[in-house]
Amino acid sequence: MAEIDNPQLDQDLVRRVQDGDMAAFDLLVRKYQHRVAAVVGRYVRDWSECQDIAQETFIRAYRAIGSFRGDSQFSTWLHRIAVNTAKNHLVAHSRRPPTDDIEVGDAEHFDSATALRDNDTPERELMRQQMEQTVLRAVQALPEELRTAITLREVEGLSYEEIATRMDCPIGTVRSRIFRAREAIDIELEPLMDTGSAPARAAR
Repeated sequence: MAEIDNPQLDQDLVRRVQDGDMAAFDLLVRKYQHRVAAVVGRYVRDWSECQDIAQETFIRAYRAIGSFRGDSQFSTWLHRIAVNTAKNHLVAHSRRPPTDDIEVGDAEHFDSATALRDNDTPERELMRQQMEQTVLRAVQALPEELRTAITLREVEGLSYEEIATRMDCPIGTVRSRIFRAREAIDIELEPLMDTGSAPARAAR
């Protein structure tokens, strides 16, 4: 947990991003992607929705990072964006956020509690690893056109329009392929969700 809870490293990476270093932002994404997914997962339980919101969180963070001045820790700032993005998603879909979720101002405490929970429950880490391996296997087993579409969307972060251009097909076809890919992945994840529903989702 020393690497995650390193504000000075985060500040250095943020400055590099503000200077135009895209690789530095990739490092921040890799560092915080599971934590952001865990925060979003407290609002949205559906795996594919959670992944979309987590991705949107990082897109918003990248767009706003020029205004980040270090008044708070980067992890706290990113946490606020994740919470707001999740809440906006629920409102847009006429759904109410859970009333027992953590407040934005408690981000630092949440970070510490997450570290303690991870250290105290190795089964949570095992479940996370099992889910990641299951997702990788499911993606590898997809037909090529579905695998390409979901990879361009989830890994490269392209929009549906960009994927349609890349794959030379209509946007409707792209949406269908991504939907089918996510459906196939969800089917593979169902046994893990059944055996460890709350911990499994929280670990994503």
